[in-house]
Amino acid sequence: MHPHHDARAPSSNSDGPVTVIVTRRAKKGKIKEFEEWMDGIIHEVMKFEGHMGSNIIRPTDELTNPEYVIIFRFSTYENLAKCERSEIRKEWLEKSRKVTEGEAVIEKQTGLEFWFTPRSGRPDKAHELPLVTPPRYKMAIVVTAIIFVLVSIMLPQVQQATRSLPGVLSTLIGVVIMVLLMTYVIMPAVTRVLKPWLSRQRLF
Repeated sequence: MHPHHDARAPSSNSDGPVTVIVTRRAKKGKIKEFEEWMDGIIHEVMKFEGHMGSNIIRPTDELTNPEYVIIFRFSTYENLAKCERSEIRKEWLEKSRKVTEGEAVIEKQTGLEFWFTPRSGRPDKAHELPLVTPPRYKMAIVVTAIIFVLVSIMLPQVQQATRSLPGVLSTLIGVVIMVLLMTYVIMPAVTRVLKPWLSRQRLF
């Protein structure tokens, strides 16, 4: 993370998860050192409250275009802000001067955009995962359809399987399973399949 070129910054009053997408270019001849720096700052970020995971999209050609995309997720904007204000982050940013060139490009996303950010760190898949998020109405359509299917089909089955538990706890278990499925299984697959439609700017 870096303070320069913050393309989109949600307000501090934003609720819900925040995804930070950072683009950094490694210095030529310093790829190994850059990777070590990147690994170090990611491990430091993981220690902060509210951290929900990190991903790396590596360049397909490190020699000609050593541009990396680093993705951090936090449970709330407040937890992200604590990380950004920390002394340890400042120390790692100082270290970045030796292994990076140019300024960082940062995009912060909240709300529905959280579901549509890249989740694969595999270099052979990097070109399939654009950083441009779809129009909000398309995101709303996709998320609504998926939640409707999960609530109609999966949630009743979970409640049936956990019928011996209190109703509230049974529902909570179902919701947790739904969120995990959406985050790690359903949304990555759906956004990949619907990529042509999601990235199209014209109405439908």
